[in-house]
Amino acid sequence: MTTTTEPATAIFDSLESQVRSYCRSWPAVMTHSQGSTVTSEDGREFLDFFAGAGALNYGHNNPALLDPLLDYLREGRILHSLDMHTSAKRDFLQAFSDLILEPRDLDYKVMFPGPTGTNSVEAALKLARKVTGRQHVLSFTNAFHGMTLGSLAVTGNSMKRKGAGIPLTNSSKIPYDDYFNGAVDDFMWLERVLQDSGSGVDKPAAIIVESVQGEGGLNAARLEWLKALSDLCREYDIILIVDDVQAGCGRTGTFFSFEEAGFSPDIVCLSKSISGFGLPMALTLIRPELDQFEPGEHNGTFRGHNLAFVTGRAALERYWADDSFQKEVQAKAADLHAGLTKIAERYEGAAVRGRGLLTGIAFPDASAAGKIAAAAYERGLLVETSGPEDEVLKTMPPLTIASEELARGLAVLEEATASVLGDGVLA
Repeated sequence: MTTTTEPATAIFDSLESQVRSYCRSWPAVMTHSQGSTVTSEDGREFLDFFAGAGALNYGHNNPALLDPLLDYLREGRILHSLDMHTSAKRDFLQAFSDLILEPRDLDYKVMFPGPTGTNSVEAALKLARKVTGRQHVLSFTNAFHGMTLGSLAVTGNSMKRKGAGIPLTNSSKIPYDDYFNGAVDDFMWLERVLQDSGSGVDKPAAIIVESVQGEGGLNAARLEWLKALSDLCREYDIILIVDDVQAGCGRTGTFFSFEEAGFSPDIVCLSKSISGFGLPMALTLIRPELDQFEPGEHNGTFRGHNLAFVTGRAALERYWADDSFQKEVQAKAADLHAGLTKIAERYEGAAVRGRGLLTGIAFPDASAAGKIAAAAYERGLLVETSGPEDEVLKTMPPLTIASEELARGLAVLEEATASVLGDGVLA
């Protein structure tokens, strides 16, 4: 009698929803992870240039975060608490105030929405509408802000928007920085319609923006463009929301992606790496005068995730007590940019995009990035694509990646790109 052995992925194929996506590009069954390395159950190691879509800025199973987490668990400390007072929340808030807000002279109230980026955005949109009494929100071409209906309404990607199943209203899209390749002055249309009482365009409650459009193609706004947007919002009494879910927590080289632009948003959305360990957690930072929700008017069962408070505090204390880590990240970002530029210069029309350790290469052939990512996977590197046509090869390694690992990953990308596009123009 012959017996058959099911493949290791059989249960996923038979039981899990068709909506799954990353596993289609990376079909290995992962079992272990450490630092910048992920290991599959057959013993194969993968260098991680993905970092949990930005949720693992400090790498996998970082001991500096793991040890206090295990101590907390062993001591039988409280795990679930909704929005009750806990010592873990108090310690996180104190560290966040001392190490992040006060050194940057930022005056925000901290709201804990549900523990996801899209919930942080939903809270921001709801609050802006409540405070202003206005309904409309402006967002930008190629923006991505989440998959729940409010966040999806301010998202640009047509494929993701189609999943809503209903019209997505009370939002309009305006051109992101350099959308017209410099042919049209920044904000010309917006300023004109806000000034013109006959334009038929109602003043929005808010404008929401990403400093770097992580999912939208690694479009990085110029710092002066961001500052001009902030000035315009102040002039017309429009709430400015910065979605720092992916670009925040050090990803662009400073803790917040907007720091170097010289302004403070009215509302800031944080998630992904705010817990530091891949545990679900989100914050919505609010100017004190905008803190107008009534008790319980926005809530969520898992907004009091104490394990995330523990690791979040540990990450802040380990990496943000001074500027040494920030300088390390900026140095690695310069190395990443240089390595990607070396690759891009060999292929006509290819261009480096992004900022910090959220950087990639856009290819004129929209199919190239996906093929290169697949070739990189076969060579032991996890890297994804970005953009409306997945035309951008997107690199997002942990901020803690070793210089040797960064160089090795770039070498794999160079080899994978050559395997797909040929050697190009050799230097």
